[in-house]
Amino acid sequence: MIIQAKDIKKSYGNKRNRTEVLKGIDLTIEAGEFVTIMGASGSGKTTLLNVLSSIDNVTSGHVYIEDQDITQLKEKKLADFRKKDLGFVFQEYNLLNTLTVKENILLPLSIRETKKAEAEKQFKLVSEELDIYNLKKKYPSEISGGQKQRTSAARAFIHQPKIIFADEPTGALDSKAASSLLSKMKQLNKKINSTILMVTHDATAASYSKRVVFLKDGLIYSTLIKGERTQESFYKEIMNTQSVIGGVSVEF
Repeated sequence: MIIQAKDIKKSYGNKRNRTEVLKGIDLTIEAGEFVTIMGASGSGKTTLLNVLSSIDNVTSGHVYIEDQDITQLKEKKLADFRKKDLGFVFQEYNLLNTLTVKENILLPLSIRETKKAEAEKQFKLVSEELDIYNLKKKYPSEISGGQKQRTSAARAFIHQPKIIFADEPTGALDSKAASSLLSKMKQLNKKINSTILMVTHDATAASYSKRVVFLKDGLIYSTLIKGERTQESFYKEIMNTQSVIGGVSVEF
């Protein structure tokens, strides 16, 4: 297991006005898996992503990444851990407008002082896989939203991290751009074996993953595994489960 969460609880506020967001989550994720977390608004899915990725601290419980308890790490070691082992894809792209597409993608390798030849090799691999190699000299203001998000994904994958955390990566994209991004992320998941943990409200996006974990009121409600099913069949089951737990209701 690359990620193991044990009895994760997260609350905000003080004793007089406390909100429990996560109420005791146990979750394991295998290396190389593509897992999606879903749930209605307020279910705790983004909070869970944040504590698993060390962006936020747990109130109680433990998060193990390859048997290392990250809830016990000091800030400097946490920063080194994020820099080396994690990649992030966010809804808002988080690109630097003063840097070219290539320079944005290469940022994680610049921070790690990777040799130029190796950096070029990795850049070519991820940018070609995401169909943005020919955009390398352009600036974020000169490319589309879908291209910006693929640039963000390339930046997350370029240092071949152990885990990619993606928070609503298709939220600002149209259906065509979203489908393109997810297909490319799925291909990279297979190619370099980085584990992907994605939060989304979109059943179509979730259907690209291997497993979907549904949260309700701060607890795991159910889990769906794609197995040998087609993506369309998996999508329908995801939609049905959303309907049951108070998500999007749909008829087929």
